[in-house]
Amino acid sequence: MTRERIYLFDTTLRDGQQTPGIDFSVEDKIAIARMLDDFGIDYVEGGYPGANPTDTAFFERKRTSNAKFVAFGMTKRAGVSVSNDPGVAALNASQSDAVCYVAKSWDLHVRVALGCTNEENLESIRQSVEATAAAGKEPMVDCEHFFDGYKANPEYALACARTAFDAGARWIVLCDTNGGTQPHEVREIVAAVIAAGVPGDRLGIHAHNDTEQAVANSLAAVDAGVRQVQGTLNGIGERCGNANLVTLAATLGLKPVWSRRFEIGISEEKLKGLTRLSRWFDELLNRSPAQQAPYVGLSAFATKAGIHASALVKDPSTYEHVEPEKVGNVRHIMVSDQGGKSNFINELNRRGISVAKDDPRLDTLVSIVKEREAGGYAYEGADASFELLARRTLGEVPEFFEVVAFRSMVERRHNAVGKVITVAEAVVKVNVDGEERMSVAESSNGPVHALDMALRKDLGKYQAEIADLELVDYKVRILNGGTEAITRVLIESSDASGARWWTVGVSENIIDASFEALMDSITFKLMKNRGHAGLAAAE
Repeated sequence: MTRERIYLFDTTLRDGQQTPGIDFSVEDKIAIARMLDDFGIDYVEGGYPGANPTDTAFFERKRTSNAKFVAFGMTKRAGVSVSNDPGVAALNASQSDAVCYVAKSWDLHVRVALGCTNEENLESIRQSVEATAAAGKEPMVDCEHFFDGYKANPEYALACARTAFDAGARWIVLCDTNGGTQPHEVREIVAAVIAAGVPGDRLGIHAHNDTEQAVANSLAAVDAGVRQVQGTLNGIGERCGNANLVTLAATLGLKPVWSRRFEIGISEEKLKGLTRLSRWFDELLNRSPAQQAPYVGLSAFATKAGIHASALVKDPSTYEHVEPEKVGNVRHIMVSDQGGKSNFINELNRRGISVAKDDPRLDTLVSIVKEREAGGYAYEGADASFELLARRTLGEVPEFFEVVAFRSMVERRHNAVGKVITVAEAVVKVNVDGEERMSVAESSNGPVHALDMALRKDLGKYQAEIADLELVDYKVRILNGGTEAITRVLIESSDASGARWWTVGVSENIIDASFEALMDSITFKLMKNRGHAGLAAAE
């Protein structure tokens, strides 16, 4: 039987950014877009070009090579011709493959928010879609408040969807903007839209999670006929969040009730990276992953000792609805560590590191990782540090340089014109091939920046190799309270090849934790230059 295609549309960079406390930088957006692109997402929505400096700068950079990159904005304003509308012009001139217009489909909002007639709103939808098609981009329309609008005035809501379809929109997305619609209502209303002449293979669903049913509503819509599903990584979004695209990808790809009927653009091999993607994203957000998150949470496949654990040892299907390895997670059973060892072997193999299950060095690595994670390390978001730790345990990392000592000092003083300034100074002594070298650096951007400058100032024969090394991002998380708190530092690095990698450091001292992550970044770069670094650099 031929399976129908479901298209996954990610709106993390636009709708997800409306989450309180989340504000992506340009580099954050680039990193997220690349991860989504590599993972197999069909559409990546980047934001509204021209709306703010971050989105404008983001749209000027190359972001995706496989996924269609989407610009988001409003339909033309009533009373203004489409050719004279600056918003529509900016969308169609942007470096995007598609344009997604948000259109009012609830007559209450047309009257109150837009202040125009229902007919003028329909004309704005039609002309905007036609303008984007004429610009050679794929047009789509998000029908905002569609389900509430349908319940208030079904004829007008359907007219909005039908107008977008007749104008040539590739996708007409039905939005549960307030997040209060129930699954049975979604099925009924989607069926009504299809009956009104908009085919299911042109329909999408955009669900919010205000009743914790965004995933259920999305699946109900698929069951009723829609073929595009929108969501965000880990379900972030305003208020209670959006449909969790991580959960949806796993459910559509692995549960037979869906996978026998439909196919998604994420291969089975790519789905094995789902847990890593989810936890990497949480690390980027500088927050702890949800332990009980479906499929990818630390507790998703965890069982305490007892009758459940005993049954799992005999047959994992007794208490697991899918195999954890299929989403890159690991089974946690207190009575055995075999699942953990197998997971380590798989992770090492992905990095080109072969090790036998009975190799005592593997036991040593497992013990070290468990001990370090108990102390605050998190390797899901720091693949380069994990790979270096594994290779060091297996005896495969040369000692390129040795840090003999380092010192950091912060001074607040008056400059030459009497202005109070804060300056950091760092001194680093390194040993390269038996020769000790000392470097000093000063920075107005803090002690970590000064240390980074000093460390990379003179590495002898390796200096030229790290000339293109760039620190892209720096995140700090306090793991417990008080003035003696444990600090975890995550650093993202890149080089001229476009490769990116993440390193981690943990200490009671934030400077020490930062320096550890900095050293790992340089060492990984030197390993990568010799072709010995695996997955982290490739991704």
